[in-house]
Amino acid sequence: MASYYAGFSSYEEPHFLESCSLCRKHLPRNSDIFMYRGDKAFCSNECREEQIESDEAKEKSWKLSSRSLRKKSSEASKDCKTVRTGTLVVA
Repeated sequence: MASYYAGFSSYEEPHFLESCSLCRKHLPRNSDIFMYRGDKAFCSNECREEQIESDEAKEKSWKLSSRSLRKKSSEASKDCKTVRTGTLVVA
């Protein structure tokens, strides 16, 4: 069992400045590195722009889906009728 876990401990994640966050291409030490959101490195401006466009599309779809859910929720609450039950006392 110990040898099974030993294989996992020997693997380490590469440093974020060692490879492109999009295409995984190795980033040479003496070349330009294009950064995005502080912790994502890219080999070219094209890879960086592709990631930005992808993130913006995801954010837009999340906003649209959450807006749609809120709209459905408010429409459902309009369809509900409030019924109060209780005891009526007449004197």
